[in-house]
Amino acid sequence: MRTTAFSSLSLLSLITACTTNDAPRTLGYVERLAPTLDTLVEPDARFEVLAEGFDWSEGPLWIPEDGGYVIFSDIPPNRVMKWRSGEGASVYLEQSGYLGPTPRPGHVPPDEPGSNGLLLDPQGRLVLCQHGARQVGRMTAPLSAPAPRYEAVADAFDGKRLNSPNDAVFHRNGDLYFTDPPYGLARKMQDPEKDLPFQGVYRRSRDGAVTLLTDQMSRPNGLAFSPDYRTLYVANSDPKRAVWMAFPLQADGTLSEGRVLFDATPLAGQLKGLPDGLKVDRLGNLFATGPGGVLVLTPSGEHLGTLHTGEATSNCAFGEDGQSLFVTADRYLLRVRLKTIGFGF
Repeated sequence: MRTTAFSSLSLLSLITACTTNDAPRTLGYVERLAPTLDTLVEPDARFEVLAEGFDWSEGPLWIPEDGGYVIFSDIPPNRVMKWRSGEGASVYLEQSGYLGPTPRPGHVPPDEPGSNGLLLDPQGRLVLCQHGARQVGRMTAPLSAPAPRYEAVADAFDGKRLNSPNDAVFHRNGDLYFTDPPYGLARKMQDPEKDLPFQGVYRRSRDGAVTLLTDQMSRPNGLAFSPDYRTLYVANSDPKRAVWMAFPLQADGTLSEGRVLFDATPLAGQLKGLPDGLKVDRLGNLFATGPGGVLVLTPSGEHLGTLHTGEATSNCAFGEDGQSLFVTADRYLLRVRLKTIGFGF
């Protein structure tokens, strides 16, 4: 959720100031809670500030084509940004989540009309969780020439409009799993156009059918599969129940009863941030943004340590050779090098 507002002028000036500096600055530190963390990240690792000046950065995604670059959402101004090594940050896509004027009529600040989670479908097309459009959409323009043209992948359940899809992940069979909290609605939980009385986790199968998997999470947010695709991890960004859940997948793709993987509720009142986006390495460890920064959790739920950013940290993505973790944290795009390799590389 947005915490600070910047004008377009200040955005560009801050991005320029950061990306033209020959000696990029760093921030944060590693909190080591178990020796195993040393096998995943150097004890003296720091976050490199790649760009800054954003309103609320989210949903980083590594694009391997054309030498590789990162795109990420800046939700309140309704755009997707792009960062490439040697070039810095630039606007990649305007009107990423809402095709009307920004801010939206009737909104209550802070307004979050843009895209959130970003991912590529099995055919390499950009898929966006679009707050303002209240859908998971697929961009119909090519990645090399992005334009605000979309087709709906999922926009309703049981004849009712979704709230505001937040994050998504593809199963290896092509099914799409996504979460649907209320953060993108103009008036959040009090929005008169909120059609569904719950916040769901869904599956959109390859034939287009949308299935509700659970309605028992108050604020389902980031999600990721274990490397064997037998477990779906889902973050709950509720300060009253700041947890990560682990759901076993059944043979038909639905979820068995979940268990609490890790409860960060005691940390939520002490450190900036809530359970949000997450990614998994090849060994099955979770790199989960939450209170303090990026929490490193084992598949059994042991908290190995935290990569502290000092900011409310929203999401992360592996990129480059698979050992770079790109992190969105409030106004920043950050990068930290790891010893481990991201799942999928």
